Amino acid sequence: MEQTTLSKFVKAMRKQYNLTQVELSEKSGVGLRFVRELEQGKQTLRVDKVNQILNLFGKEVGAVSIAKEEE
Repeated sequence: MEQTTLSKFVKAMRKQYNLTQVELSEKSGVGLRFVRELEQGKQTLRVDKVNQILNLFGKEVGAVSIAKEEE
């Protein structure tokens, strides 16, 4: 699995807050396996669980507009 922007962000925030993967799992209420898969860049993840983790850092995943390039 290739790391994505989201996986890099979560890993960086976890380290900034001096949390292990186990601690992040416990504090966010998601399984350790989910944390590991997220940080490894798994392509299919449940958004509600991603948001449980991101909420610890004051963030969340949501819909955003995509700017279309003009031809």
